Amino acid sequence: MKAILISSPGPPRKPTHRPQHPPPDPDPRHRPHPHPRLWHQPRRDAHAPRRVGRVSVPMSGIECVGTVDACPGGEFVPGTPVAAVMGYTVVRVGNVEGVLPWAELAALPESYCTAWTCLFRNLGLKMGQRLLIRGASSAFGRAALNLAVDAGAVVTATTRSEGKFAELKALGAADAVLEGAGLPGRLRESGREDRFDAVLELVGNSTVVESLTLVKRDGRLCLAGWLGGLDPIKDFNPLLQMASGVHFSFFGSFVFGTPDIVRAVADGKFDAKPFKVFKFDEIQEAHRYMEDGRARGKMVVVVD
Repeated sequence: MKAILISSPGPPRKPTHRPQHPPPDPDPRHRPHPHPRLWHQPRRDAHAPRRVGRVSVPMSGIECVGTVDACPGGEFVPGTPVAAVMGYTVVRVGNVEGVLPWAELAALPESYCTAWTCLFRNLGLKMGQRLLIRGASSAFGRAALNLAVDAGAVVTATTRSEGKFAELKALGAADAVLEGAGLPGRLRESGREDRFDAVLELVGNSTVVESLTLVKRDGRLCLAGWLGGLDPIKDFNPLLQMASGVHFSFFGSFVFGTPDIVRAVADGKFDAKPFKVFKFDEIQEAHRYMEDGRARGKMVVVVD
């Protein structure tokens, strides 16, 4: 199979093509084996080449769409359109669905299915609750905003650009706030709500400790994104930096939400079209878009 490999840390020119990378053998536990046509280019891949020392995930792409190449359990015949996770990969039968154009389907598995799981499993979000999404103008953040508003939550959305406030409010955010350090103080000074039932933290380790101070007692925070980078949390002391009764969870699983999301997008309930589609040999340009902050939604890469 064709693949993009990141062999060592470095700038966007580092990812290299490999036209013939050996695919894994089909999983004997009755999981379909997809042949990818497009994949979503995640923000994670912009961080990975910059990390010092080693590349933890050498193959670019975290989800894909394509057709079934083999299915030991017989649930799908070869050629069936599916969505999958982690490239030319092993996926659970319950996680696949194929009812959208390839480019639109490629933008869904990680963003919408992960957002659904974070909101309704990790955070237990309910109608009428107040939700803060830090990093809401990202593709993941927009998906979470769509789903939360549809569920009747009152959402405050943060973004690094005031120019995106109108976009976020058009998606249903009750308020949009400039992302950055000192957010709790700025919320209080402006007379805004500074305690939330739930916080979806997508900026990551650089702001999560601050975000913990924004959660009500018995409220929940889910750390699910690293838009601000992958540096570890320094000098974290829960005794001093977390309020009593706050629930803190992390989402990093590949057990995703519901295939009903695919049907909702197909029916026009959510606009999940990708921001930009790149050809296979334009992978460096895709990385430049991410590093320069030009991506305004999901980007996908065409394999064939």
